[in-house]
Amino acid sequence: MRPMKHGYTNRTLGDGAVVRKTYEGPDAALRLRRERALLTALRGLLPVPPVRGASADALTLGHVAGVPGQELLDGGRAAAVLAACGEVLRRIHGVAPDVLPEGGPAAGTVLVHGDFGPNNLLLDPRTCAVTAVVDWEFARRGAAVEDLAWCEWIVRTHHPAQRGALGGFFRAYGGEVPPWPVRRAAMLAKCAEMRRFCERWEPGGPGVRLWEERAAATAGWTE
Repeated sequence: MRPMKHGYTNRTLGDGAVVRKTYEGPDAALRLRRERALLTALRGLLPVPPVRGASADALTLGHVAGVPGQELLDGGRAAAVLAACGEVLRRIHGVAPDVLPEGGPAAGTVLVHGDFGPNNLLLDPRTCAVTAVVDWEFARRGAAVEDLAWCEWIVRTHHPAQRGALGGFFRAYGGEVPPWPVRRAAMLAKCAEMRRFCERWEPGGPGVRLWEERAAATAGWTE
């Protein structure tokens, strides 16, 4: 098995038939159980990879054909990719949040992916149809703005040249776009959450400093 591209938190290997994701860092076992339960519950409701097996520290998933969204985003397909993001996020938020396993955070009214963005989508490179939404380990009940704002943050941070296509993302999602102060507050809350995660993993380490820097940059953004 070979390391998969674009893995950040966990160690992910694949061989073209299956993908093995080994969970690392704080609450690794809890995150594994949450993702396994959700992928099982969401099968048939949303495009998600099938669960093939699990161990104490790893989940084995069936391979799903598709290209990571960030590659298509930077390859001249920003409008189509972000429209696909909006459409599939609307579907995610339309799923009853009781699919979440018991024992997780209960605040909020919708199923929140928790790390939503083109980086966690696989898409058909011809049509930009979503073939899989991956990395559900941070999913929880929450407010829709959490995912909407984080997708915007991913684009602004990692794909700034494509920022102009964000309007298509919000239009595809539908409904009223939360005002900028609300979206930025949600971005800052997620940056703080990630800083706390890194602090638990490696106190005072480079991850902590990175998220402090990202939070400071985000605080200075204007719409």
